[in-house]
Amino acid sequence: MSDRPIHQEALADLADVPAVGRWFRSGGLRLHALDYGAVEQASGVQERPSVLILPGITSPAISMDFVARRLTDLVRPVVVDLRGRGLSDAPDDGDYSLGAYTDDVEAAVEGLGLGRTVLLGHSLGARIAAAAAIRPGAAYAGSILVDPPMSGPGRGPYPTTLEAFRKQLEQARRGTDAEEVAGFWPRWTLRERELRARWLASCASESIDATHRGFETEDFFDYWDSVPQPTTLVYGADSPVVDAAGAKEAASANSGARLVEVVNAGHMVFWDAPEGALTAVREALNATPTG
Repeated sequence: MSDRPIHQEALADLADVPAVGRWFRSGGLRLHALDYGAVEQASGVQERPSVLILPGITSPAISMDFVARRLTDLVRPVVVDLRGRGLSDAPDDGDYSLGAYTDDVEAAVEGLGLGRTVLLGHSLGARIAAAAAIRPGAAYAGSILVDPPMSGPGRGPYPTTLEAFRKQLEQARRGTDAEEVAGFWPRWTLRERELRARWLASCASESIDATHRGFETEDFFDYWDSVPQPTTLVYGADSPVVDAAGAKEAASANSGARLVEVVNAGHMVFWDAPEGALTAVREALNATPTG
């Protein structure tokens, strides 16, 4: 944890989040999640279907707060701090493989008592959701994949270089602010840039390095065609991660999937076009049987 400073100012952000911090174990790791339905569950109110939200490569759970808040009338959102991010442990063995991430998904559903669950992932989280959905014995209610990286062997590189990620992490660890974050993410709201400034430093260096390597060595299309229905792939109209050719290949490879384009959005779909992205997700949830 020595290279993962989480300062009091960042922890204080949790006071404004309408969720309960919960913990579960995956192997030897203690992993953290924000549960937006825990209070209702404890009070005996009829529990809504669960949606497990899996963030991206440098996005602790709190970064998806603005998404989870907008879904609580439909579902019980639970946002995971992926291993090596936020308040979750980093693995001593440096295992950030898709297999390890999907182990964590199964552990979250069981350890948090989520029952029938829809998987909602953005970027890295979308790859994890797809890999989890095809595991033998998996019985998720559905999946929503938002702009999954389509780089891999024999394909173009992931558009954001590892050096760019490392530069942002270095800025966060020396101390940054919303104005400097705007240099990378000028379209984000002030609150989201402030959260980025305070929480990015919680990401372990190896969580970024190893995952980025996975973007180059693992092919999303090796398992996308096996993702069961119902599944929806949401992508940004201006995304360099899911470009027009990638969207066309995705539609052909999994003909039962719904593909939804969000206008005026790049890869950071929720941040670039929140209303369009949330409309797409809500429509997918409404079309997903969870009973």
